[in-house]
This record gives sequence, C-alpha cells and structure tokens, in this order.
Amino acid sequence: MGFRCKVPGRSRDPSRWKPQDVSGGAAPGTQERLPGCAHSAGSPKLPTVDPVCARRPRPSPPESPPTSAAASHWRPRASVGPRAPPGGSAERAPHPAPLEPASRGEAIPGAGGRPRRLTDRRRRLRARPQRAAGMAAPRSPQRVRAREREGPRAPTAGSDQVHSWTLVTSQALDTAWKIARGSVTLAVAFLVAALCYVRRMHSYLGHRLKWWIGYLQRKFKRNLSVEAEVDLLSYSAREWKGETPRAKLMRKAYEELFWRHHIKCVRQVKRDNYDALRSVLFQIFSQGLSFPSWMKEKDIVKLPEKLLFSQGCNWIQQYSFGPEKYTGSNVFGKLRKCVELLKTQWTEFSGIKDYHKRGSMCNILFSDAILEYKLYEALKFIMLYQVTEVYEQMKTKKVIPSLFRLLFSRETSSDPLSFMMNHLNSVGDTCGLEQIDMFILGHSLEIKIKVFRLFKFNSRDFEVCYPDLPFREWPEISLLTENDRHYHIPVF
Repeated sequence: MGFRCKVPGRSRDPSRWKPQDVSGGAAPGTQERLPGCAHSAGSPKLPTVDPVCARRPRPSPPESPPTSAAASHWRPRASVGPRAPPGGSAERAPHPAPLEPASRGEAIPGAGGRPRRLTDRRRRLRARPQRAAGMAAPRSPQRVRAREREGPRAPTAGSDQVHSWTLVTSQALDTAWKIARGSVTLAVAFLVAALCYVRRMHSYLGHRLKWWIGYLQRKFKRNLSVEAEVDLLSYSAREWKGETPRAKLMRKAYEELFWRHHIKCVRQVKRDNYDALRSVLFQIFSQGLSFPSWMKEKDIVKLPEKLLFSQGCNWIQQYSFGPEKYTGSNVFGKLRKCVELLKTQWTEFSGIKDYHKRGSMCNILFSDAILEYKLYEALKFIMLYQVTEVYEQMKTKKVIPSLFRLLFSRETSSDPLSFMMNHLNSVGDTCGLEQIDMFILGHSLEIKIKVFRLFKFNSRDFEVCYPDLPFREWPEISLLTENDRHYHIPVF
C-alpha cells in the first residue's frame, strides 16, 4: 500500500484545500525538500512532510511492467499540472513520472495535484486482467474479516432441493445395484449347481437305464444262444466282404450249399466253448429225436453212482463243470441233477409231434443259460461214461470201434482218467470239442453228425460225418463250420 502523509494545516477534504496548498506556495520557512524526492530542482515545491512519515521506507518499485495486454492496470502518474488559481496563470507541469503500480488504497494525485483514491469498482476492473492471466487478485483484509464474520452463505431453496433429489437418486440407484448384484450372483450360483446336479443325474439315469435294458434283454429276449433263421446267401455276403482269396472261397462254399445241398437258411449259434454241444442238442430237441437204445435199457440218472461203486472210479471227483475247476465230494450230486434234467427235457421234446411247438419250446429252453449249461455238462458226462465202458471192454479183449482205438492210442487220452483231465474238463472252459470228441459224441448219442467244413471247399474233407461208419441207421443232423471251432445250424 502507499503511504499517506499528514500535512499540518491541510484539511482532508479536497474541496476545502487552499490554492497555495495545491500550487505549492506555502509560507516561507515551511517549504522543505523531502530527502530522496524524485522531483527536479525546477519542479514546484510540495508541502512540508511530517518527519515521521519521511522516515518510513518507500515501497520497492515493481519489476518492469509486463508487455501483455493484461497489464492494463499499469498507468503513469498524473501528468496534469496543478490547477491554476483563479485569475492567475498556471505553471508548466513537470515531466511525467515513471510507471508505478496503482496499489489498492493508494492516494493518486488528480487534476490540479489533488490526491484521490481508487474506488472498489476501479479495483475490480483493474483486477480482471490478473484473474484472466491466472493471477488471483489479493483480497482486502477487511473483506476477508467481514466474510469470516458473516459465516458460510446459506444455499438457496432451489439448489438445496436439486442437491437432495440428486443424493436420494444416487442412494436409491446404489441400493438397487447392490440388491440386483446379490440376486444375480445367487441366481448364477443356483443355476450352476442345478446344471451340475442335472448332469450327474443324467449320467446316473443313463447307467441305470442301460443296466435295466441289458437285464430285460437277458430276461425276456429269446434265442440268445441260437438266433433266428436268416437267408444263407445274405449271411454270406454280410460276413465275407472284400476280394481276398479266403472271402472268395467262403462265398463260393455258401453258394455250393445253397444250390447243390438246398440249404436256404442258417441259424447262428452263440460263439463260446459250448457251441458244438449247443448245436447238436438244439437239433436233437427241435427234430424230436428219441433216446439212444442203450439209454432206454439203463437209467442214466444212476450212472454217476455206478461209476463210483461198481467200477471203482474214485477219480470222478476231479470232474469239473466248465469254469468250475473242482467240486470235491459234491460232484456226484451235481452230475445226478444234470443228467436228470437232460433225461426230462429229452423225454418231453421227443413226445411232442408238432414241429412248430417244438421250435417255440427250444427258443424258451435255449434262452436260459443256467439250464443250458446243465444240459451240456450232462452230455459231457455221457461221453465220459461211454469212454469208460469201451475201455473196460478193451481190457477184456472185446471188439471196440476203431475211433476208440485211435483215442486210446494218444498219450493224452490213454485211459478214461487222462481223457477227462486233459480233454473233457477243458470243454466249456478254455476250448471246445475236437474232431475226435465229435466222433465220441455221435457214438454216445447214436446220431450221425454231418458237418460242412466250408474252409475245405473243393476238397474231399468238405463234407464229413461223425462217426464216418455208423453201425446202423442212426438219425442225421447237419452242422456247418468255417474253422472247426465254431458251428452253425443249417436249415434245409
């Protein structure tokens, strides 16, 4: 701020100033030159200044005025000379003073040398360039203190209402988002859990459904071990595709059966180690063949006990029922049940005269695996009994069939025990019937088994019979095989 000097005898009201005070014509002795005054010697003399005011430090001049347009508050000191008194001539004004900033509250000499103060409006106008240039104008301490005494201004009713509505809306949106986010998270978690549960339930139900389908098929489906009749040539074309030499040979063999032997259809038999016994027994029952002559003379149900007590065959206890390796002393009871079942079923089928009824009963019987295996074990025991009887005849020097001489000439079947241990016990477990076993089976049941060996087509072994020289006119059944291990049933 500028410094104000009090001159004695001068009123503070400019309108009451005297001409001599304005023009510098003071009384002699009172005009003293201020030390350090910037006026030249020819300039008019200023009124006497209070020594206390003279000792106050003069404010340092500001830096060079800015060159920008924002420095509009820089202005020169008043260059207007002192007002001329009435009726007199005014002196020339001195050279204009250098530029000095007009600070707030500073006394500026006006026209005629009268000091004047900046009003609030002028201060605001001069502070605009500073605000425009980014320089905040200093505030008056009086205004700051007045602002502090007044306190914060109370907002108007309109702004308060807008602020309240904005706050309420934001809070409502925030609350709604929190609720929606929790609901969405819960829904997603529930959906994932439901999908996992449905997937596991689907897998479980799929397994259970597959098991039940298999169970129902095993329980109610007929002809599982012996299938229905199919066209012979269609079966040949389906099973033997391609142009390999073996495929061509098998197709020609089936055509030979179709045209020369008048075989129109074929029944596929389940491929396991019982398939030869299954094929023979199925044809015996389906054709209604009667008991062999020796079975009519003897009660086959008592044959196990006869072997044990009459002939002393204690080794019969080592007989195995297919996969069952050893049963001990219980073997006689099981053999008795199997032979009794065979006798009952054979008697029943041989008494039925209707071919279609026998066929339907065969379908029922050969769909029950438990009954089937008992019948096959009974056939195996019948074969063992015949080998034992022929062996006893051979020991007494009686005439025996040539096939039995061939059987006993082998090291693995030199007697009934070795035959049972090395050959018969494996049937149904690890292997099927061999050719020599087929001879024994045909002789024991008194039937002629004709087999078409398709892999021997165009040779003398294409059609063979077991046994090859039957003693009398025995009934004939036919089989066909592709490899001497698995057999099927031809239908004429």
